[in-house]
Amino acid sequence: MFNVSNEQNIIYIGSKPVMSYVLAVITSFSSPTTQTVTLKARGRSITTAVDVAEITRRRFMKQLSIDGIVIGTEDLAQEGGGTRAVSTIEIGLKKAE
Repeated sequence: MFNVSNEQNIIYIGSKPVMSYVLAVITSFSSPTTQTVTLKARGRSITTAVDVAEITRRRFMKQLSIDGIVIGTEDLAQEGGGTRAVSTIEIGLKKAE
């Protein structure tokens, strides 16, 4: 299934098809108490996260807006020792009231 954290409404983007994550966002917003959902991705999944946000906003939930975007870098350990820098993104989606 999806890696969705119910406490903070966070959806971690991976290698599944874009529409799978769009459905996860729509499902998260189906709760009347949910006002924001955060998409988190790193590396090559960043483009998928942007696609999910835009498809959800433009095709399915026109009342959504971008609440904020946070970009950064994480250092991941490699097998042979040392670290590797990987880009990260967090996209906040907010339901208009």
